[in-house]
Amino acid sequence: MEVKKIFLPESEMPRQWYNIMADMPTPMEPPLHPGTGQPVGPDDLAPIFPMNLIEQEVSTQRWIDIPEGVLEKYLIWRPTPLYRAYNLEKFLGTPAKIYYKNEGVSPAGSHKPNTAIAQAYYNKVAGTKRITTETGAGQWGSALSMCCSFFGLECKVFMVRISFNHKPYRKLMMQTWGANCVASPSTETAAGRQILAQDPDSPGSLGIAISEAVEAAVGDKDTKYALGSVLNHVMLHQTINGLETQKQMAIAGDYPDVVIGCAGGGSNFAGNCLPFVCDKIHGKDIDIIGVEPSSCPTMTAGPFAYDFGDTVQMTPLLPMHTLGHNFIPAPIHAGGLRYHGMAPIISQLLVDKLIRAEAIHQMETFQAGVTFARTEGFISAPECNHAIAMTIREALKAKEEGKEKVILFNWSGHGLVDMAAYQAYFEGKLSDYPLPAEEIKRALEDIAPLPKPRQYQPPHL
Repeated sequence: MEVKKIFLPESEMPRQWYNIMADMPTPMEPPLHPGTGQPVGPDDLAPIFPMNLIEQEVSTQRWIDIPEGVLEKYLIWRPTPLYRAYNLEKFLGTPAKIYYKNEGVSPAGSHKPNTAIAQAYYNKVAGTKRITTETGAGQWGSALSMCCSFFGLECKVFMVRISFNHKPYRKLMMQTWGANCVASPSTETAAGRQILAQDPDSPGSLGIAISEAVEAAVGDKDTKYALGSVLNHVMLHQTINGLETQKQMAIAGDYPDVVIGCAGGGSNFAGNCLPFVCDKIHGKDIDIIGVEPSSCPTMTAGPFAYDFGDTVQMTPLLPMHTLGHNFIPAPIHAGGLRYHGMAPIISQLLVDKLIRAEAIHQMETFQAGVTFARTEGFISAPECNHAIAMTIREALKAKEEGKEKVILFNWSGHGLVDMAAYQAYFEGKLSDYPLPAEEIKRALEDIAPLPKPRQYQPPHL
């Protein structure tokens, strides 16, 4: 019988996170203070994050030990299984071998607890009483709610309004784990009230929700802010995924020619791919692909520039691929990919051509998700469907070329509380939202006066 699932015993779970900062060929450019334009120091970040996480954010140490308190909670669902997609391979008639890392087995149903556990732990150690955050599709908000409950922390989640309305069960998940979830923009913050005054029907965005969550945190000495993607320490925590995957691929006797992940802010893509990027830096020939929506083409159309991480310009300026902090994406169902910026680490790797980016239309992603469900059984989150669509493209390309490639993708989470999106797809209510170049130009006007990184790249319009 064919081996479908490759497991790691709990004793083999990685006990350190991998920090790509130690191996990047081009040093990262620093975040800049939003007021002075000077490089940000640890004290500048202290009102937002606990110092133990700030130290990880700026660390260039290659391996960072995972605390016992985090490892203990990881064991609830980790190590996660690696699957061989035999049924999908047969359906496509491809000579390619397709593997996927199943991060949907966590209690929250996605990869997000990999960093939520760590952030809740470090905040608890630092004496934090409550955490504020934002969420798009609700996966991050759900994960942080669960992890705060593990460590006895209060949790306040500002959820992008369009997703808040589309995904009521995400709000109920957060409530079950003890968190307070509100639609963003809200009337609870000055940032929210400012946005609502300009547009009472605003669908919201991750940039707006971040502004609200940061504002709520800095106004209270017992409260800190947590971000589910983009920042260096988030990418660090997620690497437990890729480190496990490397061990599992070795057990399978294979090594990937292609590594694929969907990319919104960069966390699930980074978590699976960064250990393989390290291999590529040291000579391995691997095609590493980040996949984003064509309606929010941050990497494929946006410049590599300095920009704010939020809409109201409260965060430091980050060197990243961006569509502008005032960009409001189309209301696609992949809410977790509707962010105007990309993680600085992922952005720098793209500039250095260690990874590449592809943008895919919404309808192709849902078609891919349905194909995956009807062959492999799992119903995917709309975000994850982007990775599946790219995997299918690569598998069919291998078929055309007659090449026996090994393709690995990160199955970042299930879609069992996203079924309204599938209903809309089956009822013919979804459509593609290709982003016009004129709209990108308008959105980028706001960042024109900002400082430029040394390796500034103009938009691809």
